[in-house]
Amino acid sequence: MNLDEKVKKVKNILKNRKVAIAFSGGADSTLLAYLASKVSDNPIAITIDNHIFPTGFIEHCTNATTKFGIKHKVIDLDFYKNEELLSNKSNRCFVCRDLMYGNIKKYALENDYESVLDGNNISDLVLDRPGILITYKNNIESPFISAKLTSKEIHEYLNKHNIPFSRSTTCLGTRLPTNTKMTKENINQIRVSEDLIYEKTKCEIVKVRNNNGLALCEVDDLTKLLNQDMLNQINYELKEIGFKKVALNLSQIDDDETITLNYKDGGFEYQLPYTINIENTKKQLKDKIISSDYEKIIIKNQIIYENGLIKGNNFKSKEECLNKFMELLPNIRRNI
Repeated sequence: MNLDEKVKKVKNILKNRKVAIAFSGGADSTLLAYLASKVSDNPIAITIDNHIFPTGFIEHCTNATTKFGIKHKVIDLDFYKNEELLSNKSNRCFVCRDLMYGNIKKYALENDYESVLDGNNISDLVLDRPGILITYKNNIESPFISAKLTSKEIHEYLNKHNIPFSRSTTCLGTRLPTNTKMTKENINQIRVSEDLIYEKTKCEIVKVRNNNGLALCEVDDLTKLLNQDMLNQINYELKEIGFKKVALNLSQIDDDETITLNYKDGGFEYQLPYTINIENTKKQLKDKIISSDYEKIIIKNQIIYENGLIKGNNFKSKEECLNKFMELLPNIRRNI
């Protein structure tokens, strides 16, 4: 399917349904809300205010939903009152999404919405994002996964139709190393630093990661700060904020994720960045399984290994490989 065909499939999923959308104002949920505003029956966008999102997060969400003409509900969920989240352990994203989606689903059900939808796309399934398990746990629908839309395609559609979206929607807690306790002080230090760099450079994406006093700065356009005066200013001001050292990541942030297979002679390999829960994945694949053991599952033309490696063989083309791989991905259940 081409991009327009995929978007048409999403519209068909949304058509005439009373749906609630988990809304962050980023590319994925923005496109989902926009399409729902065209074809759904009185949809609502629901945003969680967890108090640790970037500056302007709630304001942007409100402005976007107003422009689309759909209802918008903001649920206040102060993460500073949750000690499990503040401990910032390796499962933080799982715990975070469990809380947020649980509250979104509760509100939707209490207000007679048919289903809760999110903007997860097919590219998300090949990234290290354990929160997808919460989507499965709560029976949240992901129309972009059903339509096999990638992040790159979603951005392409938004840009083509001049639909504005925020490229800064990730929780500031992710800027801290795991097992570093989140506090209002260290989150605010990150927020102020990112705001400062944004104002000086006008980059669309700015992240400042606090690695034990080292500020690691990441942006989507290095050309906007690669001059000595700019670097000197950022170095000085971030040290004034309290960082001991300031560093720049020379790899630009790129959120145009797509899926590229290692293809050769009708076969492919793809190494996922996480290990696979074989038993739970078997439950999803059921009668498609040819054979299995504790470290792999064999289905027609594909082998799924516990270490995250997926192999395919005997396909007619690279396009067929990609299509079958994408069909497999929603059935994969990862370990945390």
